[in-house]
Amino acid sequence: MVRKRRFSSAKYKAWRLSVYKRDNFKCRWPGCKSNQGLNAHHITRWVDSVHLRFNTGNGITLCHKHHKMVTGRESHYAVFLSGLLRKYKGK
Repeated sequence: MVRKRRFSSAKYKAWRLSVYKRDNFKCRWPGCKSNQGLNAHHITRWVDSVHLRFNTGNGITLCHKHHKMVTGRESHYAVFLSGLLRKYKGK
């Protein structure tokens, strides 16, 4: 039940919308521009970073396929996903 409340809070919803807007409501995975089944993914896991939970710099938009691929492997993908955000900012 805690999980359900966490993802239904106004603060979480505002964070998620900010991530989606920054990413133009599209998956940020290279070569994927899907706008279906989107997830606002925490680059550093929610449970591991209280201070980053609502920081948009710790979020990235991923489609269901890519979100499923990285979930549970956040430490493996953190540098890669952070690099995608830096690359985007540079454009």
